[in-house]
Amino acid sequence: MQKIRDTLPPGTIVDCYSIIKMIGSGGFSLIYLAEDEDTQDQVVIKEYLPKKLACRDDMLNVQVADAEKRDAFNNGRRLFYQEAKALATLRHPNIVNVRTFFLANNTAYLVMDYEQGKNLGTYIKQHKGGLSAKLLLTVLPGILDALNLIHSEGHLHLDIKPSNIHLRPGGNPLLLDFGAVHQFATTRSAQTTQVVTPGFAPVEQYYSSGYVGPWSDVYAMGATMRACIEGRPPPSAIERHAKDTLKAAAIQYKRKYPAYLLEIIDWAMEVDPLLRPQDAGTMLKSLQQETGRPAQAAKNSSNNNNSDNKRVEDQA
Repeated sequence: MQKIRDTLPPGTIVDCYSIIKMIGSGGFSLIYLAEDEDTQDQVVIKEYLPKKLACRDDMLNVQVADAEKRDAFNNGRRLFYQEAKALATLRHPNIVNVRTFFLANNTAYLVMDYEQGKNLGTYIKQHKGGLSAKLLLTVLPGILDALNLIHSEGHLHLDIKPSNIHLRPGGNPLLLDFGAVHQFATTRSAQTTQVVTPGFAPVEQYYSSGYVGPWSDVYAMGATMRACIEGRPPPSAIERHAKDTLKAAAIQYKRKYPAYLLEIIDWAMEVDPLLRPQDAGTMLKSLQQETGRPAQAAKNSSNNNNSDNKRVEDQA
């Protein structure tokens, strides 16, 4: 019996890249450190290999595990490749540089620059949260600016979380892992490879009919900021939608962090999508100007919390 998702062995040649070792994995992909045989540069290669849909045969080709899952696998591979093509055109100092993308071994590959540094998710675990306001204000503007570009090009990331942020020396951040990226759409009913990370995904992302948009990435940014402080993911948006017991950061951490920073976290993490900043640019502007949450937004949130408001169900 084959193991599901066997990794490519060290020394395997894919296109012009020699696999060194696997360095990460997700629900839909395996990630390798590799070397470009032409330039000897180290690169990162992401291979589309969804855990629940496919496995690798003895010839290293990716095969659908079950004939009934073939359409889902093919659709996911098509989306992976299409979005790789689109993202390869994005140029931003805080977005990982896509070198190339190609089809091989019955699947798709994305080749990115290799960057020295550490993973924000790992860094949070090592320090058990409590990251300084200085570090947050070093990392967050660059990621928000990168998101603003992604949104302006008609894309959504939809998997913002600490483990998808890389800290280069000096804290200069890099946004990683675009496997979940999709173009704007009114619903996600056709997006069979959707990623949902509890604690970071907003409520509308849990439903195939959910109306996702830039505001969805904004929620994940707020949750990432809160995780930097608390050292753990926030409660899932589904839990919060049923009964929100999450204490406002502006109250819980008011003695440790600037008020405007905590207000922005709470604003971004509103369960109701209509009450959040509607795009990364709005959130970034508030952060840069140190204005916190606008008074009208705070008032709307208060009114929403004091009424039996069903707007989230309407969107989800």
